[in-house]
Amino acid sequence: MPHLTSAAAGPTSTGVRTGLGVPGYAHPLLAPAEWAELTRPGTPLDWVVLNVSGGGPGIRPDPHCLQAAGRLRNAGVRVLGHLDLAHGARAAAGLFADAHRYADWYRVDGFLLDRCPTDRAALPEVRRVVTTLRTADAGTHIVLGHGGHPHPAYAENADQLVTFSGPWSAYRWSQVAEWTADYPPDRFCHFVHSVPLGHLEEALRIARWQGAATIYFTDRTDRTDRTDRTDRTDRTDRTDRTDRGGRADRTDPWETMPGYWDEIVSRIGTGVSE
Repeated sequence: MPHLTSAAAGPTSTGVRTGLGVPGYAHPLLAPAEWAELTRPGTPLDWVVLNVSGGGPGIRPDPHCLQAAGRLRNAGVRVLGHLDLAHGARAAAGLFADAHRYADWYRVDGFLLDRCPTDRAALPEVRRVVTTLRTADAGTHIVLGHGGHPHPAYAENADQLVTFSGPWSAYRWSQVAEWTADYPPDRFCHFVHSVPLGHLEEALRIARWQGAATIYFTDRTDRTDRTDRTDRTDRTDRTDRTDRGGRADRTDPWETMPGYWDEIVSRIGTGVSE
């Protein structure tokens, strides 16, 4: 059995509504079916991340992204802009300029702050960033994309934290930080790739046991076929696609829809029995 959760966290995770948080599909021209599917009535979406150009909003409004964001808003789906904190190395001026473009051009409802630091020393700067992003609208939805468990104080500075982002091989044996039991499951998100269909129900149970109400599971992997690769230079900011020999060997598992999309939508919609 995997080490899933502390005893204190288990009882709070039963009967919780699970929703999908989409980390960001490829550009609508490259993934038109994916973006269209997100507006299907009844899809249990918490939010969808819009990443126009390799980690930001681009240098001018993109008509295809404007249309995709507009359709999602009309369907009542929250749209988040993607901002890369670069583990705390991103200059604040550029970060806020990107946030302004997202808000002005695409009317986003909030932001996913990707590659967010996890240590306590970086907390004051992250708090300043979040406070500034909420200056114009206190209802701005903020998701901190740590990818692992940060210092507990981060939980007081955002609406949600991404406390796992990685492959199924790590997720199935993962442990949850005990401090997360002090917060409701709707404060936590898990992104897991390389999940086989046969383990989908197990993955959903792990999310519930660990107290994460927003999830995104996919059978797509972060490995690409060396014999049939597409050079997507506009995505390299988001993934490490180069090995020591200089050859691309990784891709973004979040760019395309899971092969079992209908299955996961159905299971989340009806709930998973405990």
